[in-house]
Amino acid sequence: MTPHNRLRDLMVRVAHLERRAALIGGLEGRDLSGRDLKGMNLSNANLIGANLSKADLRGAVLDGAVLIGAALSEANLKGASLSEANLEGANLKGADLEGADLKGAYLWRADLEEANLEGASLRAAFLMVANLWRANLEGAILEGANLEGANLKGATYDDSTRLPSTLSPSQLQSMIKV
Repeated sequence: MTPHNRLRDLMVRVAHLERRAALIGGLEGRDLSGRDLKGMNLSNANLIGANLSKADLRGAVLDGAVLIGAALSEANLKGASLSEANLEGANLKGADLEGADLKGAYLWRADLEEANLEGASLRAAFLMVANLWRANLEGAILEGANLEGANLKGATYDDSTRLPSTLSPSQLQSMIKV
């Protein structure tokens, strides 16, 4: 590769990084509902209060993203990575999180009513006081997750679901084994 081609290549990469930095920095409170954001890398993005309802975030990377109070109802997050993301108080009603990685995610008071978490990894996630009413937890990994005070009424699970050892008897009784 010639020095001229290397310089042009470097300039293109720098321009791409500058556009990405501008995009990530300016998403707080934005209306991105229904948008196609498939596979987008939004690691560490500030999405506080953003509206991502019905957005297509399949395979997106949101590791370490801050989604406090974000609206993600009916969003498609199949296979998305939200490791260590902060989803405090986020609305994930009816969201599809099948196969998503939520290891170590902070979901205090998050609303996951009727969310599909089939095969999702919620290992060591903080789900204290979260609403998981009628959520699909079939095949989900919740080992080490904190579900203290979480509403699990009507949530479904199966033999492949790995529940935390700290789950209270009343929480387990409120769930439905399929």
